[in-house]
Amino acid sequence: MPAGGREPVSWSLIVEPDGRPGSAHMATDAALLRAAGEGVAFLRLYRWSPGCLSFGRNEPARERYDRARIEALGLDTVRRPTGGRAVWHDAEVTYAVAGPDGLFGSLPETYRAIHAMIADGLRALGVAAELANRSTAQPLNRLNAGACFASPAGGEVVVGGAKLVGSAQVREHGAFLQHGSILLEDGQDLVARVTRGTPPPVGATSLVAVLGRRVTFAEVAAAIAGAARRTWSGDWQESASPTLADPGRFADPAWTWRR
Repeated sequence: MPAGGREPVSWSLIVEPDGRPGSAHMATDAALLRAAGEGVAFLRLYRWSPGCLSFGRNEPARERYDRARIEALGLDTVRRPTGGRAVWHDAEVTYAVAGPDGLFGSLPETYRAIHAMIADGLRALGVAAELANRSTAQPLNRLNAGACFASPAGGEVVVGGAKLVGSAQVREHGAFLQHGSILLEDGQDLVARVTRGTPPPVGATSLVAVLGRRVTFAEVAAAIAGAARRTWSGDWQESASPTLADPGRFADPAWTWRR
């Protein structure tokens, strides 16, 4: 049981092996945040198609990234409902956890509880995953902040000091949403290619690099789902992939490039 929290009455596990666009994913995660509350929580595992560059909710994307370059490369873009910096979503397993505020405790406690579960699942695959110390976080210039994977923050999942999982969180209306990327392969240098100025080097690693073999979405999703069931007690139910006809603001370039 997470320290300082309580278990929900019901967990809903959603696994989506078929990729969807970024706007659909962000709208779905936002819907889970609205649905999470007293007695209900969600774990969702999914993938992206096409690949997509996501910006943090309050990130100054117009100042930080070269929109003309992004469009010339034909990259899909979306703004997340959570904070943090830019992430390139392609060869990865993306997770989302949504639940009531008191489930794991404070924002930092929730961050670490979810990452501890993910690290446990990855260790079952043979990955020497651990949580970064707070001292590993590096101060970043506002304009040249670079990718989410430029450096690990305290409590994030690393292997040998290199960041393997990047995450962000938001809290609204008595509930939280935390989602993030578990890299199957590392393509985060693409963020540097579209960043203005001189971004810091990316300090990411990937499951392929760590394990030295091909790693599938299904393999990682099963490991994370198994770790969640072991770690978080409660009534677990497998749910169908949610359908959302209208991605709303997440498909609107005016929202994506609002700042």
